[in-house]
Amino acid sequence: MNNMPPVTKNLLIINVLFFAARWAAALPAYGIDLDDVLGLHFFLASHFYFYQIFTYMFMHGSFPHLFFNMFAVWMFGRIMENTMGSKRFLFYYLTCGLGAGLMQELVQFANYWYEGLNAYEQVSLNGSVIEMGEFLNRWTTVGASGAVYGILLSFGMSFPNERLFIFPLPVPIKAKYFVVGYAVIELLSALGRPGDGVAHFAHLGGMLVGLLLLLYWRNGGGRNNRSHRNYYDRDYYDRGSGGFNFRKWFSQKFGKKKPDIKVTWGGKYEQDFSYRQRKKEEEAEMDRILDKVKRSGYANLTDEEKRRLFDMSKK
Repeated sequence: MNNMPPVTKNLLIINVLFFAARWAAALPAYGIDLDDVLGLHFFLASHFYFYQIFTYMFMHGSFPHLFFNMFAVWMFGRIMENTMGSKRFLFYYLTCGLGAGLMQELVQFANYWYEGLNAYEQVSLNGSVIEMGEFLNRWTTVGASGAVYGILLSFGMSFPNERLFIFPLPVPIKAKYFVVGYAVIELLSALGRPGDGVAHFAHLGGMLVGLLLLLYWRNGGGRNNRSHRNYYDRDYYDRGSGGFNFRKWFSQKFGKKKPDIKVTWGGKYEQDFSYRQRKKEEEAEMDRILDKVKRSGYANLTDEEKRRLFDMSKK
C-alpha cells in the first residue's frame, strides 16, 4: 500500500468504507438501505436525487462485485495513475463513472418510452401488482464498473501490445485485443440478455466517455496541463505504435539500477564519465574550429581541421 499511488490507494479505501457502511446500515438496529439512498435511481423516479450520479459509483451490491472492481482498479489503475499523473487520473476515473451513469439513465429512459410505461399507473411483477412509482424506484444502479471499464480502455490504448494472462485463456493476449473483446462481449450481452440485472450499457458508456477523453488529450487538448505532458512526453512513450513501452517504464520504475553505459560512434562501450569527458573535448575542439572560421574564413583551415569539422557535423 505504501508504494501505491495516492489516488488509486484512496479509491480502494473509499470503496471499501462505503461497502462497510452499507453493511452496517442494513443491520436490524438501523434498517437503512444505502443502495436506495446513494444508488443511482431513474431520473423520473421519486427517489432520484442529483448527487446519486456521483455516489452510485462507490456503492456495490455484493462482496464479489466490490472485489473484482477493486482488483481491476489495483491492477490497472495504479499503472494508469503513474502514467497520467494523479490529478488527471482522478479526473478521468470520475468522468468515466459519470458518463456510465448518464448512459444508464438514457437507456432506462429509452426503455421507459419504448414500453409506454407513462400510460400505466400499476405494473404486474412476478405475479403481484405494484404501483408504477414503486416499480420505477427499483431501477437502481450501483458500482464502479463504468469507471473501471474506462481504466481498462486507457490501459489498452496506452499499452496496446502488452501481453496479459487472463483466466481461463491458456495463452497470453495483447491488451488491445483484450479491451476490444470485453467491449464486444458487453455489447452482445446488452442486446441479447436484457433484464439480467447487469448494467451493460453503463459499462459501454464508461468506455465511450473514456475513449472521447483520451482522443481529446491525444490530439492536443489540455496540452498546457502538466499531467498531460507527463502522459505523452515521457521517454517510454512509443510514438510509432501510439502507445507506451510498458517494459521500459516498468524497468525504469522498479528495475535494478545499472551503471550508465554509452555506445560510441566506433561501436565501443564507454563508462558514462569517460563518455562525457570525450564529448566535452569534442565540443571544445568544434568551438575552436568555428572561431577560426569566423576570424580567418573556411579556406584557411588545415585539411585535418576541415575533416574534423565535417565528421562532427554529421553526428
